[in-house]
Amino acid sequence: MAARRALEMAQVEPDDVDLILMCTSTPEDLFGSAPQIQRALGCKNRPLSYDITAACSGFVLGLLSAACHIRGGGFKNVLVIGADSLSRYVDWTDRKTCIIFGDAAGAVVVQACDGNGDGLFGFDFHSDGEGQKHLNATMREDNDQEDVLGTNGSAADFPPKRSSYSCIQMNGQEVFRFAVKCVPQSIESALGKAGMTSSDVDWLLLHQANQRIIDKVSEKLQIPSERVISNLANYGNTSAASIPLALDEAVRSGKVQPGHTIAASGFGAGLTWGSTIMRWG
Repeated sequence: MAARRALEMAQVEPDDVDLILMCTSTPEDLFGSAPQIQRALGCKNRPLSYDITAACSGFVLGLLSAACHIRGGGFKNVLVIGADSLSRYVDWTDRKTCIIFGDAAGAVVVQACDGNGDGLFGFDFHSDGEGQKHLNATMREDNDQEDVLGTNGSAADFPPKRSSYSCIQMNGQEVFRFAVKCVPQSIESALGKAGMTSSDVDWLLLHQANQRIIDKVSEKLQIPSERVISNLANYGNTSAASIPLALDEAVRSGKVQPGHTIAASGFGAGLTWGSTIMRWG
């Protein structure tokens, strides 16, 4: 639905799409969901389709990937989707996490243009594996499966134990500290690469993780609340879907207009974080 609505808004037919980027951490298939999106849309030219896994930073990383494919690979119409279904991975007895996360999808079409019309001005991306302990859903083995002893008395390695993902584990205080420190720095870096300052930004669009984080980042960047896009209260934290979902609502409501400059930033598990400065329309 999100992909079809994005194509309709951009007035692009499915057969004119030449790349699909599916930004998700919760695919329907171990090997990725993007090809199934291609099939559902009925893209007859069978465009390249693949998944990007970067948690809540996934969508902005998808924008960077789209820009690289267009600038360096000659692609014309890139469909970037952010979608996650985190309700599958929350512990519904843990109110610290189960009331935070939601399921959603959002999408945009990134199109090629001449050099003067390029609307993706600057990027900044990072990751820190040391922070994985603060936010994760790790693989776990099925402990109900009995160990089988080999003939020499050692535990046999085959067949391997079945594995599944644990529920989401989060240290909220540490994630908050990470976000309010790193996200403003990332946005300022992306603005610097674009030759801009925060005063040039029409809209601040952050991953919708926590209203306190949104407020603190906007305060550090000296961007007034009336120029901050937020729909967190309606949907919760929808991971890679949160930025395109909020952007779609802001565009359809008339808040975001063609020519407006948007500073968008995603941050989350990994830890990963990244920002892009872009012009809408």
